[in-house]
Amino acid sequence: MKEQIIAKAYAQSIVELGVELKLDLVKELTTLTETINKSHDLETLLFLDVFTAEEKLGVLNEIMKKLNLSQVTTNFMQFLVQEGRIGLMPMIFKNVIVIDDHNKGFLRGTIEGSEETIPADVKEKLKSYLQSKLGVEPILEYKKNGNVSAGYRVTVEDLQLDASLENQLEKFKDSVLNS
Repeated sequence: MKEQIIAKAYAQSIVELGVELKLDLVKELTTLTETINKSHDLETLLFLDVFTAEEKLGVLNEIMKKLNLSQVTTNFMQFLVQEGRIGLMPMIFKNVIVIDDHNKGFLRGTIEGSEETIPADVKEKLKSYLQSKLGVEPILEYKKNGNVSAGYRVTVEDLQLDASLENQLEKFKDSVLNS
């Protein structure tokens, strides 16, 4: 829980700094995160404690130079490495995206179901319902989930709408047992 609070504070600071300096730090962090995620070796170097901060910084500085990242992003990443907090980067990045989405007036969410794809009309109905309830436009991604045998489970931040068969059966079981 403490790490989540710290990650959120860093994310809020970096987003606000980007707005203040008129830099697209969200885009820069996205580019850097995508680069890190493409290389298992780079992930290992940055996130495991077997390498020294100097070794991590040597590689990270070269990558940031090649990506032509701003001095703000470079300083931020160097700070995380030097303070031993680079492991928070995935959580910080997730929070940066959420904060940026809020600032742009929409939310990201996931629809889970048993089919390979969701019918377009069902996705639009869910999107419309959420928009009316939340007051902002949701951007929904569909994922097949083997634990959902029928129906859908929608998650947008901390809101979850569960219209899955499993949830209905669980509610029925609770009502029978608690009667």
